Amino acid sequence: MEESTMKEGKLMKKGKAAANMMDRLPREVVVHILSRLPLPSLLNSKLVCRGWRTLIRDPFFISKHLSNLAEAGNDPSFILESNWPIPDQRHFIDFFYHSEGKVISKKLPSSPMPMYLVDSCNGLLCMHDTSRSVYICNPFTRLYIELPKLIKYPTLVGNLGLGFHQKTKEYKVIQIVFRRKLRRVDSSTTSTTSSESEVQILTIGSPSWRDLGTIPYRFIHSKTKALVNGRLHWLSKPNRYTTASLLVSFDLETEQFQEVPKPDCCGSERCLRHLMVVRGCLSAGAFHENDERVEIWVMKEYGAKESWIKELSIGRYMPPTLTQQESRHFIYSKRNLFVRVLCVLKNGEILLEYKSRALVIYDPQHETFKEFTFPEMPRWFKIIIHVGSLNWLHH
Repeated sequence: MEESTMKEGKLMKKGKAAANMMDRLPREVVVHILSRLPLPSLLNSKLVCRGWRTLIRDPFFISKHLSNLAEAGNDPSFILESNWPIPDQRHFIDFFYHSEGKVISKKLPSSPMPMYLVDSCNGLLCMHDTSRSVYICNPFTRLYIELPKLIKYPTLVGNLGLGFHQKTKEYKVIQIVFRRKLRRVDSSTTSTTSSESEVQILTIGSPSWRDLGTIPYRFIHSKTKALVNGRLHWLSKPNRYTTASLLVSFDLETEQFQEVPKPDCCGSERCLRHLMVVRGCLSAGAFHENDERVEIWVMKEYGAKESWIKELSIGRYMPPTLTQQESRHFIYSKRNLFVRVLCVLKNGEILLEYKSRALVIYDPQHETFKEFTFPEMPRWFKIIIHVGSLNWLHH
């Protein structure tokens, strides 16, 4: 008993000595090291000593950590949300150490109320609850704010987007609600419908939303959105029976919409299906109907049509976790219509999402597919890229 107590005492002394040594390290050295860690490792570092814990909570350090993550070009992290069969389940998936053959998964605490994931920007999540109230929150610090009520359609959450403009240092939330309008040309002709959307915007910190009027676009689901060069981007189509026909941007500084030139891949046999960001460039996934391949197109110079290049194409694949019934449907349908390119990893591999049911890593060099899973992975989910950070709003 005495021997055990003596060992515990020695361990405590060693722990205190190590903590004191860490406290004595120059602050700039500690900042340099800790600000380059992925968030799970940073959170563990808070336990080392009181000085580190205080430093990691400092707004200056949090800002530096966020900027280092953005500049380092590391493999991304994600938030994966599931509301079935168990509601309000979220997981943080970090590919920071993917090059070393390791991926970190962490189950996040449930929200104080049922919440639904909308968007992510700089470590902040945009979410809404069952009453259609909109929130900004940080899933790691568990800080959140409820945004002012919407001016128009307060019970309807349309296509929401959260963005940050580096120049103005402002976070803004935009809501786009599609409204089909009947239009009668004259008494002798039948009515036609026009596609237009109503736009409201909120600068976070302002007391109310502002009405930006209507735009002649019908945006595809928000999963196709991409934030590049201080602009949010969506695919637009005239109606639900046609393929995407326009690529539209919204400048978060000027609050103006503008059409962006598309790659020449768009035609009778190909169409853009979704948007993403590849190595900081606006990129698009295009579906090729002839052989059901998904192509990845990258705009190397923003705004220049001639800079679009096809980086690679991905053949057909059916993840084994899909049920027999889903597999049968997958076989007799255009399979790759259900495939979304999430990102290109540093080693050149591609992370794909299949029908909100499976994650797959594609190796273009060997043209092989490998399904990615983690403990407690749900059968149905929504996934978005999310930078793990302790960032919060400061007005």
